[in-house]
Amino acid sequence: MIPNTYVAQCSAAPISEVWSWIKDPDSPNLIDMCQAVPAYLPAQPLRDYLGHAISNGEGAGYTSIEGIEPLRNALATDINQRYQAGINANDAMITAGCNQAFCAVIDALCQTGDEVIVALPCYFNHQMWLTIRGITPRYLSLNPETAIPDPAEVTGLLSERTKAIVLVSPNNPTGATYSPECIEAFYQLAKQHNLALIVDETYRDFIDPDSPPHLLFQHADWRDTFIHLYSFSKVFALTGHRVGAIVCGQPFQAELAKIQDCAIICASHTGQLAATYGLQNLHDWKLEKSEAMSQRADALRKAFKVPELTYSLVSVGAYFAYVKHPFEVDSHQVSKRLVEEFEVLCLPGVFFGEGQEQYLRFAFANVDEVRFPELVKRLIASQA
Repeated sequence: MIPNTYVAQCSAAPISEVWSWIKDPDSPNLIDMCQAVPAYLPAQPLRDYLGHAISNGEGAGYTSIEGIEPLRNALATDINQRYQAGINANDAMITAGCNQAFCAVIDALCQTGDEVIVALPCYFNHQMWLTIRGITPRYLSLNPETAIPDPAEVTGLLSERTKAIVLVSPNNPTGATYSPECIEAFYQLAKQHNLALIVDETYRDFIDPDSPPHLLFQHADWRDTFIHLYSFSKVFALTGHRVGAIVCGQPFQAELAKIQDCAIICASHTGQLAATYGLQNLHDWKLEKSEAMSQRADALRKAFKVPELTYSLVSVGAYFAYVKHPFEVDSHQVSKRLVEEFEVLCLPGVFFGEGQEQYLRFAFANVDEVRFPELVKRLIASQA
């Protein structure tokens, strides 16, 4: 068999590769900061509800392509409260996680040979899907001081094949949160050039809950330009249930439905039930977990303020810290050495786009902050 050339050119799954470097996965000394996963189970009331629902036979059948109505209504209500907006349930389509949401949107927008503008560093699965589809990413450069992309760079990256701008905020891998003004500037550029603005907001529940992440939903014509991607995986610790969402204009959603029907038919029914319960009942629980992650980010910042440490924090927030390493070799070698010699597992920056050889991503959500001093101690030892 001869595989699809674009698939063959795509890099291997980064998490799997890095896990293969571990000598003893069960070692109590391992500090695993590789994958962004919650360190806690779903809330007990949610687990109780879901167990009861499944035992009664709920969630065993297909749903509509768009997803169950209670979840779409609950998501619309949540967005309207958070973004001071006025969307409705018909603007939402439920997907098998946010990754599948991104893949469906790209497939509905782009053809082989098209181009998409992506901010560096970029989420590796986004880059992988663009490669698999024969779509060229055009990169907005990394600002090493702020980790915030510059909208002024967009014009220089445009071509007749450009179809979209992709942002991730809060960002994976940097943890940086783009300001409403920054996102608005990208929206205006996308609108001006008849592009889609795709904003992946998987981690929006881990930033200030009292301020809208942006005001795009308040534009009367937002559906003509803006595509919002979301995930229930992190906020309700439902990573294995694979439930996400696309919020967009209904004409575009009709195109997405064709892809959805072929790819998954519908998102996991039980996962949709769990997400609905979470939105309707777990607001306070969600805020508690958000505050815990904020405190963990603060603890990591504090831990890095050690004079002997020559690794430096570029940005930290949500689930992530983006760190500049002090070595002349690329991040792939640095990351591999850290796990093999010091039992610190992180992702090399080379997985996050071009020019990222000097950086590492540390996902801190599943590591208790009491281990941060030990993490820093091992990083200092690696400098020798």
